[in-house]
Amino acid sequence: MTGPDARRPDFDPGTWLLDRIDARERVLTGQVEQIQTEIDTLAARLGELREQVEHLRISRKTLISLAEEDPAPAEPAGAPPAVPDHPAYRQILTVFGEVGGSLRARDLAAAMDLPLTQNAIQNVRAKLKRLASRGILIETEPGLFTRPRS
Repeated sequence: MTGPDARRPDFDPGTWLLDRIDARERVLTGQVEQIQTEIDTLAARLGELREQVEHLRISRKTLISLAEEDPAPAEPAGAPPAVPDHPAYRQILTVFGEVGGSLRARDLAAAMDLPLTQNAIQNVRAKLKRLASRGILIETEPGLFTRPRS
């Protein structure tokens, strides 16, 4: 029905207007529900995006904080230093393992049952210096050698 038909005997203008209002109300109510569903969907998406932004802010803050705490990252542990391929070096390290402390070249020569001559002590000292240069031993003070702490 597009308009009132006043020529019909059963025509009631009040009912016709109420029917038009009801029809219009149903259409508008449908549109409201549709738009409300879209708003709910957009609000949920907005919440997800805000949460993602907040996570990024927290990540940035954490990374900056970590960078400020430790500007130089720790060096990764490399392969252990290679011991020179000579039985005397293995014997020296065995003595250090048994003693468990610091030794001087003279004390090491005595522990290895070498003659305590100047030449023998100088040879032992040269081997100790070579082991120290490779990081296998540490010279804690001039002439005093020990194993590094693990």
